[in-house]
Amino acid sequence: MTSTTATTTAGTTATTTAGASSTTTGAASTAGSSPWEELVTSALLGTDRRTPPAGTVPAGKDAPLALLDAAALHTVRRRAGLRPGPAADGGTEPAPLDPRRALPAPARRRLAQLLADRAGPSGTGGRRGTAPDLTELLPQWLAAANEHGYQTPASLLPALLDAARARTDLRPHALAFAGPRGLWLARLNPEWKFALRGGSAGSALPDMGDPEAVRSLWDEGLFAERVALLAGVRAHDANAALTLLGTTWATERAEDRLMFLDSLRAGLSPADEPFLEQALADRSRNVRATAAELLSALPQSALAGRMAERAASCVALDRSGDAGAVIAVEAPHECDADMQRDGVVPNPPSGRGERAWWLGQLVEAAPLSVWSGRLGGRTADEIVALPVSDDWADELHAAWCRAAVRQSDAEWSRALLGAPAAPPSTGPGTTSLAERSKLLAILPDDERAAWVAEFIAAHGLSEAFQLLGVCAVPWAEPLGRAVVDALDIARDAGSYPWSFSGVMGLTERCLAPDEADRLEVLTATPDEQENASPGAGGYWSEAFQRLVSTLRLRATIRAELTPPPAPA
Repeated sequence: MTSTTATTTAGTTATTTAGASSTTTGAASTAGSSPWEELVTSALLGTDRRTPPAGTVPAGKDAPLALLDAAALHTVRRRAGLRPGPAADGGTEPAPLDPRRALPAPARRRLAQLLADRAGPSGTGGRRGTAPDLTELLPQWLAAANEHGYQTPASLLPALLDAARARTDLRPHALAFAGPRGLWLARLNPEWKFALRGGSAGSALPDMGDPEAVRSLWDEGLFAERVALLAGVRAHDANAALTLLGTTWATERAEDRLMFLDSLRAGLSPADEPFLEQALADRSRNVRATAAELLSALPQSALAGRMAERAASCVALDRSGDAGAVIAVEAPHECDADMQRDGVVPNPPSGRGERAWWLGQLVEAAPLSVWSGRLGGRTADEIVALPVSDDWADELHAAWCRAAVRQSDAEWSRALLGAPAAPPSTGPGTTSLAERSKLLAILPDDERAAWVAEFIAAHGLSEAFQLLGVCAVPWAEPLGRAVVDALDIARDAGSYPWSFSGVMGLTERCLAPDEADRLEVLTATPDEQENASPGAGGYWSEAFQRLVSTLRLRATIRAELTPPPAPA
């Protein structure tokens, strides 16, 4: 063992045990004649730079190994000397009741398996093998369990909270599934404190018709409980929610004001405009920016009108040329105080010109309905097809893309996406796949799936990963068939499957489970093709076997979570 390797290990061991015993009361402070602090210092600096304490290294033994032995011995002694702390005054409040239905026994066993990540052997040499990746199925399992209204088994709550602590993508579904008992348990362990601020699900809400109970929870509840309460009151009475928020708005922390304001996205309506207008003067820049974004999503708001006037003054129709109508752009020359109050950020990011930065923000915040009248009564398709003068097309179209997403405008989204078979580099709106994904998310599920299926048929899978990520799960049949056909084509071409590992992973999670039997034929190892990558056929066979086994496991999970039929 080299000194560097042993030192790193010793440093990890020493640091961990030091943290575990930092609160020890009355523990022994020495191991033989070697103080703990000297052991830690030698471990952190390395035995080459700091000689271990005297008496630590026996004759003939390497210093790094001797240091590890001394640290292990000293750790046992420190833990053996730990005295129990005094009991907390008043004890712990009992866990609240969870009224949801109990989880069926097979589903309970499956959850324990998923949380333990008992996946099959993944093989060697970079091969994932044929066993399903259980960790990737946990989010779907949680979503389905919440849909059916199940409660978490008490014995699995700690493992569930640990999983949510490690993976932020699990937290919304995990906290909803953990319910009120999950929040109760999270209060008892500092490692789970994320649950107390990380989501609004799981809180036991009072009767929305009881103003005293509502106000009591609002004044005294945890942040997650207050977020859930605000959402509940808003669903019951939107005006009452704004009134409740206004009672403590001035005293809330900036990050809390931001999250409360962000919660107004659900059910955003013109009734929210007065409150949002006041938030434009907030002392927090992020709060002001969010208020401006929400107001611009209300086409009839005063801010949207102000932005429409500013944007329209920068974009006009020019018919003076011989080539027909052209969109002429004159970007703003300054960002005045009124523009900044309405959410325009004056300083551009690195690499962006000021005028282009200001123009993009104005067009993005202006109602899309203004452009038909401003540009000769044309439709969105016709406007997007118009040439734009002086190389402003990319900036203008990108701003229209952001506006379409913000305003959830399907007509403009279709126009900016263009035909799926057209090369992305010549698309009418944006060449960015991230922007295209956002535009696709505005379209209805079936239309979105059909667009992506045609895109894959025309361009293959290399640029489809982000687009697939916004399609509804399970994938509609045309989309699923397009993906599998493209994977089959890649296999026949002799490519290695890990070039498509991202798409294959999505397919395992998103393809309809009913497709498993149809895909069985693809699990056989194909004959080696001339000029094919060596061994590629075997890798593809494993990949398709894993796909089929994952689909069948998903079908089993679906059956395990399906509630039994109600008695007649």
